[in-house]
Amino acid sequence: MGDNIFLKIIRKEIPADIVYEDDDILAFRDIHPLAPVHILIIPKKPIASVASLEAADGPLVGKMFLVAQGIARDLNISEKGYKLLIRVGRDGGQEVPHLHLHLIGGARLTENIHPV
Repeated sequence: MGDNIFLKIIRKEIPADIVYEDDDILAFRDIHPLAPVHILIIPKKPIASVASLEAADGPLVGKMFLVAQGIARDLNISEKGYKLLIRVGRDGGQEVPHLHLHLIGGARLTENIHPV
């Protein structure tokens, strides 16, 4: 999978505005937010994308969604709603080859994500 910006953030070589961290998951604010709340939730395990998941990764991926749920609650966007997005591969718009879940909210969102 090589080295990428997310691995450097995990290793604390690049600063990030971290909102959640445990042994398995790191979540931080996107530096180019699409909405008032835009958090990236990544596994610390290097997984290139959904396309490269293995059955053993199931609990980790499930945990990513539970972390997203908790962050949304902590940032007071649960009640009104939010969007969860995972891009897969170049044609899917994935820019960093490391599995990541976008948590986007804090405004009414259109289908193309941008706030209304």
